[in-house]
Amino acid sequence: MTARANVFVTLAPKMAVVFVGFLIAGMGMPVLPIHVSRDLGFGTFVIGLITGSQFCASLMTRLWAGDFADRKGPKKAVVVGLIFAAIAGALYLGSLIFEGRPVLSASILVFGRGILGAGESLVITGSVAWGLATVGPQHSGKVIAWIGTAMFGALAVGAPLGNALFDLQGFAGIAGATIFLPLIMAAMVAPLRPVAGRSTAAASRVSVIKAVLLPGLGSALASLGYGSILTFSTLLFVDRGWQNGWIGVTSFATALVVGRVGLGHVPDRFGGPTTALVFALVEASGLLTMGLASHPGIALIGAGLVGFGYSLVFPGFGIAVVRAAPPENRGMAMGLYSACLDVALALSGPLLGLVGDAAGIPTIFLASGAIVSLSALVALSIMRRSRATA
Repeated sequence: MTARANVFVTLAPKMAVVFVGFLIAGMGMPVLPIHVSRDLGFGTFVIGLITGSQFCASLMTRLWAGDFADRKGPKKAVVVGLIFAAIAGALYLGSLIFEGRPVLSASILVFGRGILGAGESLVITGSVAWGLATVGPQHSGKVIAWIGTAMFGALAVGAPLGNALFDLQGFAGIAGATIFLPLIMAAMVAPLRPVAGRSTAAASRVSVIKAVLLPGLGSALASLGYGSILTFSTLLFVDRGWQNGWIGVTSFATALVVGRVGLGHVPDRFGGPTTALVFALVEASGLLTMGLASHPGIALIGAGLVGFGYSLVFPGFGIAVVRAAPPENRGMAMGLYSACLDVALALSGPLLGLVGDAAGIPTIFLASGAIVSLSALVALSIMRRSRATA
């Protein structure tokens, strides 16, 4: 068996955990805006606020989740995260009881999305830390890319599945799946061998922050494209009078999976910042294509370009974090790095929602494309700094 195959086999259980953990997010993303708009009667700002609450909660828990994985072991972090996700599903279900009182129902959804955000923070941070501990930092690009592949593969599968559940059972079907799938996965994870928490003293948080700061900025800027697709691509199709808006999310996620499966080795081979530079420009071009599209096929091509571009931006900047962070704090470093993504997603929902309310849904994608292109400048800055210290 080749070294690459060995790495894949070792990472497969962690990828399965992430797949199930994010399948529930994939099912909810394309239908939640419709539920909030059609069933509760709110506009794009409230939709963005409810969606962004998940990412805001992830932001507030990333550092804690990474430290938890470092101290208690990544397996325990994963299990706790799955339990949190099931609790979020119960809150989804509870929100339906108060559907006749839209403000209260939306408030419960905000809380449920927050719990889900904390759970996903533990699942993804614990899984990445678990992967790095078992295959080593020399394969950090593959760990970030392939575990991320499981996440976005779940989004690709979850979009049509969630749409089907929503058509058959409404939002209650999404709530039920969000309760039971994480509990089933937690039972399957239980027999896996854990990795011990750290046995040495933690490095200073200042050193961790320094390792994350610049790559995290690049990731945050690039993640605007991700946020735009998840929150507003369905509404773009509705705004244009096109059918099957969920296909935009699937196109994005499918292209992302293709990029990471086929090119996941590229950041390890050619360098993370160089990879991030090239693929950020591809992502920006996809967002501009979506904003200018006059036909659904063109918009789907744009969504695919966004996914293909974003596929290696996040692992590209992530390699810079892993190589600069203290080894005993890699979980915390990756948690903080992921928090930069959460900052972007937490802010992008309501802020881009305001852009949509003021100038129309297509303008959201034009603005996002301009912002994403700035991450290429961050990648250039990291490359120059690396050459200066070499």
